[in-house]
Order: sequence, then C-alpha cells, then structure tokens
Amino acid sequence: MGWLWSLIVGGVIGWLAGLIMGRDVPGGVIGNIIAGLIGSWIGGMLFPDFGPIVGGFAIIPALIGAIILIAVVSFVLRRSR
Repeated sequence: MGWLWSLIVGGVIGWLAGLIMGRDVPGGVIGNIIAGLIGSWIGGMLFPDFGPIVGGFAIIPALIGAIILIAVVSFVLRRSR
C-alpha cells in the first residue's frame, strides 16, 4: 500500500510543478508521476529534508526538484525541435 501512496504523492508533486512552470509534463498522468518521483530524488540530493513530509516525500525539496526536472526536459525538447 505504501507504493500506491508514493505514486499518488509523486503524481501530485509533478502536477503542481507543471502548474507552477506553466508547462504540461510530457506523458500526462504517467509523466506527472515520473516527474514527481525523479523530482523528489533530485530535490533530496540538492536540499535537506524540510517542510511537511507526506508519503515519504519532503514536499518542498521534491517540488523544487520536480520544477528543475521539468525546466531541463522542456529546454531539451525545445532544443531538439
């Protein structure tokens, strides 16, 4: 049941990061989940755990990491066109 909670929280984090950036995450719901999970990993590597922790994710570093990930992916996709 913990993995389901992680997927839900990861999806919400990816969705919020997409809203903040004003860009759609490629892949829809699956893309949001992946952006949230990878973003939380990036945020955890760059920042200490602070803020609320939900489903094993420190929300603020995870959101910052997801925003960084979406910015990089958007930049790469825009350059490849």
